[in-house]
Amino acid sequence: MAKKKHHAQHKTAPALFKDIQLIRQSDAEWQIPQQSPMRVPCHVFATDAVRATLDSATLRQACNVATLPGIVTASMVMPDAHSGYGFPIGGVAAFDPDAGGVICAGGVGFDIACGVRTLVTGLTPDDVLGKRTQLADALFRSIPCGVGTGGAIPLASVSLEAMLTGGAKWAVAQGYGTQADLDHTEEGGFMRGARPEFVSAEAKKRFMDQLGTLGSGNHYMEVQRVTDIYDATAALAFGIAVDDILLSIHCGSRGLGHQIGTDFLPRMADKADYFGITLPEKELACAPIFSDLGQEYLGAMRAGINCALANRQVLTHLARGVFAECYPHSRLRMIYDVSHNTCKEEQHMVNGKKRLLHVHRKGATRAFGPGHPELPAFCRSVGQPVIVGGSMGTPSYILAGCTDSAKSFCSANHGAGRSMSRTTARKTIHGKEMLAVLDRMGITIRTSDMRSIAEEAPEAYKNINAVVEATEKAGLARRVARAVPLICIKG
Repeated sequence: MAKKKHHAQHKTAPALFKDIQLIRQSDAEWQIPQQSPMRVPCHVFATDAVRATLDSATLRQACNVATLPGIVTASMVMPDAHSGYGFPIGGVAAFDPDAGGVICAGGVGFDIACGVRTLVTGLTPDDVLGKRTQLADALFRSIPCGVGTGGAIPLASVSLEAMLTGGAKWAVAQGYGTQADLDHTEEGGFMRGARPEFVSAEAKKRFMDQLGTLGSGNHYMEVQRVTDIYDATAALAFGIAVDDILLSIHCGSRGLGHQIGTDFLPRMADKADYFGITLPEKELACAPIFSDLGQEYLGAMRAGINCALANRQVLTHLARGVFAECYPHSRLRMIYDVSHNTCKEEQHMVNGKKRLLHVHRKGATRAFGPGHPELPAFCRSVGQPVIVGGSMGTPSYILAGCTDSAKSFCSANHGAGRSMSRTTARKTIHGKEMLAVLDRMGITIRTSDMRSIAEEAPEAYKNINAVVEATEKAGLARRVARAVPLICIKG
C-alpha cells in the first residue's frame, strides 16, 4: 500500500451532491446515478409514501458513503432511513478488503450492536390485563433504566474481559439463560474475533456497572400482544400465534460502545492523509480494513457487539425473574435476537462471483433469506426473523428475510425511523399529555425521564405501517406478525 506523509489536518472534499436525482427502478426502488467522485450509485428502497419522508441530508450522506474506497455495488438506503453521523441511519454499505475497502466507525454507529430480542411469554391477554399495573411496576423496579443508571451485577475487570470475548454465551455460562437462548441469537450469542485489548480503559470503566441495564433514548422493554399473523408457515416456525403475549427488549452496548466510537473516530480522521483517503466529510473517517488501525477497530467493535449481546441476555434473565413472580406458569421463550449498528464479515455474490465483504449496517438489520447456511435450524426453511420495533405507542412487526434480500446484502430496516429530531420533539410534544393519550390507548408507561416520552412519541417517527409495506414491496423481508404494546418500560 502506498503511504503518504501524515498531516495533522486530513483532507475533506468540498460540499458535494447539491443536485440529487432519484430515478425510479420499481414501485419500491430508486437509484441515484453514480457521479464523480462516487465509486458506485445509491440504491434507495422506498415506496412513494416513504420517499416523501427522505430529506436531502439523508440522500447526500448516502452519496458521500458511495465515495469511500472499496465500496461494492451501491450505497444503500433502507425505508426507515434518516440522517445520522456520517452514514445515514438506515444505511447499508459493503466493502471489499481486497479492493482497498475500509471500515468506518460512523458506519457502525456509537451504540454498537444496539438491537432487539423478542420472547414469547406463554401468557394470554387476560393474564396481563388483570395484572397490568402490578406487572408494569415490578418490571420498572427490577429493570435499571435511564441515563447513567447502574445495574445490580457489577463486573470485575477479569469478568469484563471474559464478557467482551464471550457475549451472551458468557452470560449463559454464568447462569443468566439457557442454550436455547443462544440457539435463537445471531452468531450463536457471541461474535468471534473480539479483541478486548483494543477497547480503551475509559470504555471499560463506563460499563463496569452497566450490565443488565436498558439505558435511555429509544431503548425499551415492552410487553406486547400479537394481533395479526400474515405468514402462517413462518409464524409456526417462529412459535407465535394471535393473542400471544410477547416481551421485546431493545438496548445496546451502553457507554462502552459509545466510547469505542468516540475513541476511534478521531484516530481514523487523523490517519486519513496517511492512508491517502479524501473524506467527503470528517464524520466518515475510516481506515483500510487490512491496516493496523482497521484491525484494531474491528476487534474493539466485535467486543462491543459481545457487550450488547451479554447485556440483552442479562436483561432477559432479570425479566424472567419478574414474570416468574407475577405469573408462576409463564415461560419466556426466545424467538430471536437481532443486532443493528454492526459491521460483519460475510460472503455475498457480486456479479456472479462470491466475495468476502465487510457489510456495514447502521440502523439496519441482517435479513438472511430461506436456506441460508448460517441460519439456525428452526428458521432455515422460512428465513431469518427480522424484528422491526415500533416507536412508543405504535405496533411492532416480526418479518422474515426473503431470497430477494440478497440485493441489499441481506439487509432490512430496523424500525420506523425518526421524522423529527429529539430536540424538535421536546419543543412540540408535551410528555404528560402524551402519557394521557397512551393511557387512553390502553398502554401503560413507566419511565425515569419524562422528556423521553416526548422524544419517542409516535409523532416523532415515520409511519411504521408504511415503512414495513415498503420493506415488503422492495423484497427485503416479508411480514409474519404484528404486535401492539400493552406495557412499555423506558429510560
